[in-house]
This record gives sequence, structure tokens and C-alpha cells, in this order.
Amino acid sequence: MKERSVDVYGLDGKPASSIQLPAIFMTDFRPDLIRRAVVAIQSHRLQPKGRNPMAGKRTSAESFGVGRGLARVPRVKGERHPRAGSAAFAPSAVGGRQTHPPTPARVLEKKINRKERRRALASAIAATGVKEIVAARGHIVEGVPTFPFVVSDEIQSVNSTESAKSILTFLGVWSDIDRAKARTKARSGKSKARGRAKRHGVGPLIVVNEDKGIVKAARNLVGVNVVQVKNLNVENLAPGTHPGRLAIWAESAVRQLDQLFSRGD
Repeated sequence: MKERSVDVYGLDGKPASSIQLPAIFMTDFRPDLIRRAVVAIQSHRLQPKGRNPMAGKRTSAESFGVGRGLARVPRVKGERHPRAGSAAFAPSAVGGRQTHPPTPARVLEKKINRKERRRALASAIAATGVKEIVAARGHIVEGVPTFPFVVSDEIQSVNSTESAKSILTFLGVWSDIDRAKARTKARSGKSKARGRAKRHGVGPLIVVNEDKGIVKAARNLVGVNVVQVKNLNVENLAPGTHPGRLAIWAESAVRQLDQLFSRGD
């Protein structure tokens, strides 16, 4: 396999050195595997819906039997209190159980083989190094000098949002953040009270080896996410199952890929 090197850019947007790319960036593009892996991750966030097995059954109610001219539904025991003699427990009674309650028996989590998951992640990483795939996803790539886009480790130590904004402008990716911000949409309904009142576009992903302040610096930038390379997963690189996210790789994060994917599976 032919080795490939790319420039490493400083925070001023100018080439500072070069780096030999790990073999993972030569992985075949497998959008089918990427989609399966992302859907599996998404399914792990689903919460089964069911009912408490005792709902509507916490009562002493029993039927009076026949001969009283009353329906044979279970009735609350006792006398001289408001609920005495009233129907309970039965599905037709107020406060009774449900006839056919939803059960959490359905298996919501989707599974994927370990080797397929690793291959999907390798393919998603390789997709960040192909300009055509990144552009096809909708990112603005005119100002990005090279793919994959590798910057010096100094980006890990950025500790203010103002600094992060100026650095991302120098690096040529701020126009893509503006695109993500322009896609902001206010949701209607109860979502506003549940912490998801707005949705916005997906911007650049910054992949670092260790966090020295960049997470707090970039967390208020719309569409920008920061992830440590050891925690990288397919959904980070292919949100919504669509591969080719615009990624900014710290130099040490790229070097770390060789250790994380030393096995060929």
C-alpha cells in the first residue's frame, strides 16, 4: 500500500510541517456498513415503553357474585367510605388496569458484529480524507486547504471561544459553521420545555488526543463538536448515517490512530 503524507497546519492557517498518514485513511468506502453502525448506536438511546405490572391492581376489590342485581365486576371492600362498593380492578372501571397494556418485550437495540463496527469506523475515518465525499454531505470546503485536514496540537490548548472562533476562521472552516448556524430551526410544541427547542446544522468535528481546554472553548459554537480520538465513534463522523463530516484532526490524534487500529480487523 502506497504511503501518503499531508501537511500539518498551524493555528494561523499556514503549513508548519508534514505527517505520514496512517493506513486507516486508505480504507475502502463502505456507506452500507457506516449506516448500519450508526443506526445501532442510535437504537441504544431508545427507551422501552411499558406499564407497571401492578398498575390498576393495587386494590382489595372482589366481585359480590350473583343475586344482588349488580354487575359481577370486582368491587372495593368495606362500607361507610366513598370507595366502598365501587368498581375497581377491571379494565372498564375507573382506575382499573388496562386491557392490553404496552409491554417492553420488544427488543429495540440493534446489534452489529465487532469486526463490522470497526470496519465501519475505519471507513468513516477514511471518508473525512476525501474532499468529494465531504462536499457531497453539504459542507462548505472551498477554504479547506487539504483532506484530511490536520492541524498542530496547539489547537488542544485553546481555552476561549473568541480564540477558537479566530483560529477556525484562519483555518478556513468558519463559513461551514455559518452554514450550520443558518440552518437553525425553532421547534414547536412540548420540545421547547424539554431542552430541545432548536435544531441546527452539523458543522466541523475537532478530533483531539487530549482535552486541554478546547472542549469548553468550542462548546458554544453552533454545529461544532470536539471528541477525543479514543472516544471516537461512527456517529461522530457520520451524523444521521451520512458519512463525510468535515473533520479537523490534531496531529497527535492522527498518530494515535495507528495504536487504536493496530489490528487489521
